[in-house]
Amino acid sequence: MFARRLVLATLIAAASFSAQAADKYDIDPTHTQVQFTYNHLGFSNITGRFDEVTGEFLFDAADPTQSSVSITIPVSSISTGVAKLDEHLLKADFFDAAQFPTATFKSTGVTAAGEGKLAVAGDLTIHGVTRPVVLDVTINGIGEHPMRKVPAAGFDASARIKRSDFGVGAYVPAVSDEVTLSITVEATKAK
Repeated sequence: MFARRLVLATLIAAASFSAQAADKYDIDPTHTQVQFTYNHLGFSNITGRFDEVTGEFLFDAADPTQSSVSITIPVSSISTGVAKLDEHLLKADFFDAAQFPTATFKSTGVTAAGEGKLAVAGDLTIHGVTRPVVLDVTINGIGEHPMRKVPAAGFDASARIKRSDFGVGAYVPAVSDEVTLSITVEATKAK
């Protein structure tokens, strides 16, 4: 009985230490971008972005697999550089922003994928539909922010998704179903 209690106490202490080892970071929305690229009629590869991104992550530098991330993007912040296209993308045949105003990503697991690389699995929700996605992540840097003099972290991530999986399949195949997501994140340690 004593041995079981000792094992249980050790597991609880280890879990507490692991949770305390991860530092909370707030995403800097002015230095974070979420871009998407799709093919138009086989002639061009158009890139757009979402101008607003909020979220946080817990990062454990000693064991990045104990890290997690949560991101929210207001769909209305879409920007393709063409105002009429932005308006169209917010309508019911694409994002239907009136009914589904946000897109979110919440990690479900992190695995090491090589030196400075991670695979971040999570649930991506777009248009009210949630699907599992794996982000290929590169750790750009962890250290003191040279201007703010606070701990900072930076990452790049990418993934390919099919927009039809999320109920946003208008005009496939003329407008490609496959969309490439490219994300860059800068964050500072929460106070």
